[in-house]
Parts: sequence; C-alpha cells; structure tokens
Amino acid sequence: MKDTVFELAILGSGSAGNSALITTENCRILVDIGFSARQICQRLGALGVAPDSLDAILLTHEHGDHTSGLDVFSRKFKVPIYCNRLTAEALRGQGVATNAPWTIFCTGSSFTIRDLDVQTFYVPHDAVDPVGFIASSGYGSIGFLTDLGFATKLVHERIREVHTLLVETNHDERKLQDDPKRPWSVKQRILSRHGHLSNHAAATLVANIAGDCLERVILGHLSRDCNTQELALGEMERLGLDRLELFCAQQHEVSPRFSIGRTLPVITDQDDLVKIAEQIDPVAYHQAKHYHAQYTLNLQWDAI
Repeated sequence: MKDTVFELAILGSGSAGNSALITTENCRILVDIGFSARQICQRLGALGVAPDSLDAILLTHEHGDHTSGLDVFSRKFKVPIYCNRLTAEALRGQGVATNAPWTIFCTGSSFTIRDLDVQTFYVPHDAVDPVGFIASSGYGSIGFLTDLGFATKLVHERIREVHTLLVETNHDERKLQDDPKRPWSVKQRILSRHGHLSNHAAATLVANIAGDCLERVILGHLSRDCNTQELALGEMERLGLDRLELFCAQQHEVSPRFSIGRTLPVITDQDDLVKIAEQIDPVAYHQAKHYHAQYTLNLQWDAI
C-alpha cells in the first residue's frame, strides 16, 4: 500500500503574501491567495499546475496578505471560493469577487471537496471571523494555523492528530520590541491575544501537541523585519523539536512538494481499527459520528 496519498506545496508565506496548494488524486485546492493573480499563476506554473484546474480556494480570513489576488484571479478563472459568511461579507463589501461562485460554511463545520475532507475551527486574530483548517485525505492530514494571537484549547484539540502542520512563526519577541520602524501601538497589536504567534509561542504549541502523529512542521508567515529563519528554527530546536522534519517557508520562493502520508500500524483488534481511522482522517471519522446540518443562503451563494 502506498504511504503517499496527497501533497502540499507552499506558494509563498510571509508578511507580504500567503498561499498554499493542496493536491490529491482528484482535486487541487488553494488555501489563501495573498499574491497578485499574475504571481499566483507563475507560482502554480512552477509546480506544473494550470490555474483553471483548481477546484476551490479556501480562505482563512479577509486580510490582504491572504486575499490580495482573489478579485482578479476569480474574474479570470471562476474558481469556487470557500469561506464563512462574515469573511465573504467583508470581502464583497469591498467589491472583491462579487460575481464569483461563493460557497459559505459555518465556522466549526466540516465539508468535503471531491476526495478532500476539510474541518474548520475558530482561531483568535483581529479579523471578522478567522479560521484554521484541517485537510484530510486517505492516510494523512494537514493543519493550517496562520495568523493567530495565541493557541486556545480548541486549537490544541483540533491539530493534535495532524501529520503535517503549517504554523505561523511571525516574530522574535526581542526583535519586535527593538524594531524602530513600528510604533508601540502596532507592536501591542502584534503581541496581543488577537495578533500573531511569536517563535516561542509557536514552538511551545508544537511541543504540546507533538506525539505519535505529527511528522513535519512548516514554519510560515515570518516577519521580514522582526524574524529570521535561523531564529524561528532555532526556537523549535531549543525545545527538542528537531526530531521532526522542520521546514521554513519563504516569501519569494515556492517550496518543494511535501508528500503527506503515514505507514499504518499492524491491526490487532477492532479497537485498533477505530483508533487508526480517527488518526488518519480525523475529519471523516468525526463526520461519521456527528450530523452536520445543511442550509441554503438566499444571497446568490452556495452554502454547506
């Protein structure tokens, strides 16, 4: 049985733009689109992916470094946009992608796009309704944690069983405090519980959830002025996390394709089978246990 079931590539990550590509056997999905439409097309091209082959764009929140390419890209390619109601209203209120196909989900709900299961959950950040994602397919799962001020108990619970985690390591606290370019009010916002994770906060989060499942951590959203790769990776290593595969995403470079998958343990009884099912695809497992109500919005949007 093949261990590799689906792939993740980071098109770029940092204060000036964020976007990632998930590829499975049957679908291709962008998570955020924080670069110009031209840049998105070029970066997809570097991975051999045609923009019109995308099945969806998932949005974590409405800030420009996660949505700046959405309007032009959606006018050209008509890719379905998935986000919650408040994020859609914030973007459409600015005239962004008003004629695009929107699919609205409730924060905390789960849904499926072709062969990809997606779970959404609230994260604390200074946006209208920011979310994190868990994407699961077959024998692996990916957690997306970009832009959050602190890791709540809910965040810990949701990402505890992912195999690959993309987590924000925005700043080094000392470099941020010493930064002459940012006024104190901006520093307070970044350091607040609705701001951004520091290297230490991110490393502590990873250390708390690292167990049998987590195999790889991708560090993202590094501040150009207040962080470095060496500092971000060094904090992970300081907490003993170098036993994991660590990678630091870059603002101006497309990452390699990361294969997501696990080797299944030997099954000895039915209880083991249930535990394995929950570990390899937690979204599908919990969908099978809990019914999620569906509804339709009368706003020319699709709803799930």
